[in-house]
Amino acid sequence: MAIPVVTMYTDGSSRGNPGPGGYGVILMAGNHRKEYSEGFRYTTNNRMELLAVIKGLEALKMEGITVNIYSDSQYVVNAIEKGWLNGWMKNNFAGGKKNPDLWKRYYALSKKFSVKMHWVKGHSTNPFNNRCDELATAAADSKNLQADIFFESENK
Repeated sequence: MAIPVVTMYTDGSSRGNPGPGGYGVILMAGNHRKEYSEGFRYTTNNRMELLAVIKGLEALKMEGITVNIYSDSQYVVNAIEKGWLNGWMKNNFAGGKKNPDLWKRYYALSKKFSVKMHWVKGHSTNPFNNRCDELATAAADSKNLQADIFFESENK
């Protein structure tokens, strides 16, 4: 049996930065496709970009698989692909690096998969990235927004 490869598209949105925000995720494997999104009442765009990746990985049921993640966030893609995250983890996010709660969550999840990040230009011709943007902005604009507890407690 062949080990599946999952393709994931992600996007985050914030109405104001900080402000209400949301994320959108599309997971695809073979003929299967699922979409996920959630909105938060007070957060940042970078947090939503990263949370989209986390939520996509958390939705996967099989460990050890290859996951090709497409994001328009250079913050997320570069932190992972250029190894910045490894340094941040080693130094326990010294120097005020942002979003340690989410980065630690991603880091633990990433060990369960073979993750490859790909940057795509946002708001362009990629239909999957555009759909994730629609999901993220609709979530940010929804009425029942959740609390981004870590961010809100850090930014009272």
